[in-house]
Amino acid sequence: MITIEKIWLTADAVWIRTTDGREACEYFADYPRLRFATPEQRANYKADAFGINWPGIDEDLSFEGFFRQKKRTDLYRIFAAHPELNASGVARRLGISQSLFAQYISGIKTPSKERLSEIYAMIRTIGQELLNIQIVA
Repeated sequence: MITIEKIWLTADAVWIRTTDGREACEYFADYPRLRFATPEQRANYKADAFGINWPGIDEDLSFEGFFRQKKRTDLYRIFAAHPELNASGVARRLGISQSLFAQYISGIKTPSKERLSEIYAMIRTIGQELLNIQIVA
């Protein structure tokens, strides 16, 4: 079991240090609820022997997850390169849970080929809708 000595927050991540000196972080950008949380909401966390919980935004991170090898998916790269894209909003438009969508982005879960095509199509649709905005002076 991992024993945590210290937990701290930076502007873009939550960090942990184990009693054996290992450090790791999880980036807020990888978790939509943390990404869009206020600094006050992020600071309001509880930790136990297994992980960190943010009750105000219903987010949980396990300490073991901090040390797992993370694969950066194409979806991750899209949302990291375009922080103006709201992953929660895209998930709602697709009719899937925000939590599941966050797992697709972070690489924890892999969408089917068909689902991935739907996601890319939705992102392109949103882009086209933005291109079609008529500005009236």
